[in-house]
Order: sequence, then C-alpha cells, then structure tokens
Amino acid sequence: MEIIGLIAEYNPLHNGHLYHINKIKEKYPNSLLVLVLNGYFLQRGEVSIISKYDKAGLALEYGVDIVISLPTLYGVQSADTFADISIKLLNYLKVNKIIFGSETNDIDKLTLLAKKSLELDESEDLKQTLKSGINYPTALSKVINESFTYNSNDLLGICYIKSIIKNNFNIKAETIQRTNNYLDTASCEDIISASNIRQKIKDNIDISKHLPTLSKEKICTYDETLLFNLIKITILNDNISDILDVDINLYNMLKNNIQNVNSMEELLKVLKSKKYTYNKLNRMLIHILLGIKKEYTKEKITYLNIIGLSQNGKKYLNSIKKDINIQLKPDKKSIIYKLDIKASIIYDMLTSKNEYKKELANKPIIYNVTLSKELEKALKESIIIENEIKSGKRKAFNNVDELINYYFQNKKEFLNKVIYIKGSNGINLLKFANVLKKH
Repeated sequence: MEIIGLIAEYNPLHNGHLYHINKIKEKYPNSLLVLVLNGYFLQRGEVSIISKYDKAGLALEYGVDIVISLPTLYGVQSADTFADISIKLLNYLKVNKIIFGSETNDIDKLTLLAKKSLELDESEDLKQTLKSGINYPTALSKVINESFTYNSNDLLGICYIKSIIKNNFNIKAETIQRTNNYLDTASCEDIISASNIRQKIKDNIDISKHLPTLSKEKICTYDETLLFNLIKITILNDNISDILDVDINLYNMLKNNIQNVNSMEELLKVLKSKKYTYNKLNRMLIHILLGIKKEYTKEKITYLNIIGLSQNGKKYLNSIKKDINIQLKPDKKSIIYKLDIKASIIYDMLTSKNEYKKELANKPIIYNVTLSKELEKALKESIIIENEIKSGKRKAFNNVDELINYYFQNKKEFLNKVIYIKGSNGINLLKFANVLKKH
C-alpha cells in the first residue's frame, strides 16, 4: 500500500484541492493519505479563513486518512523551514511518497533545481545576491543560471525535495499539474486559486462554484481592525528586537512609524521595499503578534499532534505505533505547544471561534461513516452499475453536489436511478451516505 503525503493550508479548501486528492486516489486507489495541515496563521503571514479543526474535518470528509497539525512556530516561517518540518512530520509516519501540485509538472527539473539549491545555499555568491535586496527565488535563479519561472507551488516543491535529499528520507516526490495561477485573482473557472477565492469574498462575489458547499459553510471572517490593533499595541509596548525577522532597519521603521498609521495596509506601505516583500513583512507581523523570538528557531520537534483520523488512518496508525520514534501526545512544557495554544486564543479573539478548548482537549476528529444498506449494495455492485451507465440504463453524475440536488428533488425515484458518481471509486458515495444521515 502506498502511504502518500500531502502538505496544505486549505485557505479555503476548494475544487483544486479536491482535484488533487481525487487524482491521487485515481492513480493509487488503495493508498492511504497523510496530510500535514497548517492551522490558524499561514506561511504568507495570513489569517486562515477556516479554522484548523474545521479544515481537518473537511480533509477527512474528502478522502484524507490522517491529519497532522503543523506547529504554528514552523507554519509561519519561510518556504524552506515550512517545507522541511512538514516533510519530517510525514517521515515519522512512514510516508513513501509526497504528491504536490506543480505549475511546470516537471519533477526532473524541480529535482535538479533542488540539488543545485542545496549546493548553493551556503555560497557567498547567493548571500551577496540576497544582500542586494533581491528575493530568494530571483537570487537563486541568478546564481544557478537556470532559466526557470519560480511559481508558488514549484518553489514549495523544490523545498520539499531539498528536505528529502538533505535528510536522506526514503520518500519519492511526484507532481500533479496545477490548473491555475496563484497570482490570478480574476478568472472564474470552476477551479481557481485560494487567493482568487479570498479576493472574490472581499469583493462580495459569489464563490459557490469554486468550492464544495461544506467548505463554504465553514468560512469565517476575522476582525482586521483588531488584528492591526493587537500588533500595534505590541510594537508600542514591547521590546521587539528579539522577534524573528525583525532586523535593525525594520525595528527602527516600526518604532518610528507605528503611531502614524491606522491600518495594516498603511503599515505595509511604509515598510515595503525591494528587500522586504509583502510575504516577508506579513510573516514578521505575525511573529510580533504571537511573540515568536529568534531563539525559538532552535526548538526541535518533540511530538506529533494528530488532529484527524479516518477508520483506515486509525488502523494504520495502530499498526505502526511501536515503530514511531516520536511521542504522539503534546509536550505541554515545550515552546511549540505554548505557541499553538497562544495562536488558538488569538484566533478565537479575531474570529469568535472556539479553537482554544479544542487545543486543550487535544482529541483528534475520528471520521466514521456507516453506509445505508442501499448504498452498501451499490458499492458492491459498482462494476455492474458502471456497465449499465455505459449502456444508458442508469443516470450518472459528475460530482456529489449534483447528486445531492437530484436526490432532494427526486427522493422517491432515487434508489432506482442514482447510485454512481463519475470517478468516485466509492469515496464520494461514502461522503454522500454521510450527507443522507444528516437529512
């Protein structure tokens, strides 16, 4: 059985993420999916518009078997740190493949660039190029002298491969073609980027076609004014010189300008330069908010925080428990745990969610679906059903939402006509069985 790793933020979980999961299931139908999930505050310094535990529940709903929480400390750092810790967490659970979305879909090219990047990470040429104010992808491209467009997923993919090589892990990297551009915030196809969806939410544009209904229902707003004020108070009253990513220039700019700005947007405009990108600045502001100090980067992972399990995931975890060389309960004395607790408290303040109690309880979501007799029979007869669809005897649907709409309009005829979803491999029928139970 293939144990396949995914790394995601699901901000929010959308059709592209379902495409990713379904493509993996299509290629590896008997695989078990292990997800490293970033939680409340994200790699680009954003606040998640779906809470961590809601994202974990959605991931299980759509086919993931084990959800590992990426500690806040590492989830709000650079791509290299974010990727390296995520790969290490997957390796603890014996993952033998990682599959990620890629703009180029060229694993050989990405592997070549990862190897060259590892060779050059400590080179003086790269350090000097970075000091000139050029961002890391551009600097790396210049030093390597390779013609390559560093799109967001490809850059993360290179970082994943670097971690696998550097740590000598027995994990194979594969790609799935990404169908959209992260920077595109205008297109209206069924599959668009998460940033496009977030922009449409801000512009009050309907996003229903771009993500599952269950995901849309979990989206929450956060108080941007409160976020800015919490950061402003911290900058005014605390010594922020020991905060991660706050160098002497940023320290002076923050202290000198914070009383003259009234929003995050105004503050970022003051700080933005060629050297300080918006992503880097947003991350730094989250570090200030959470009190993440430079010295915390020395912290080592001492436990795995598993926050979601399917029945298959639970069985798999039990089968390898004796071989896992890290504890599966939080180390409540560690900086990592304390930061996760602090992040949940601040997230609750910003969103009116109730994540703090869930963090304290530390009980994973256990996903369990009991099939009705009719659907159980349908699954067992899937080969017969598929043949009947081809001959036109049965009606087929492209997705679960289409199926659900038909069901509620035609309840009496339902069991005689509808027992198949294209490309489901049983997964979407399991999901639909759960929907029926709720109605």
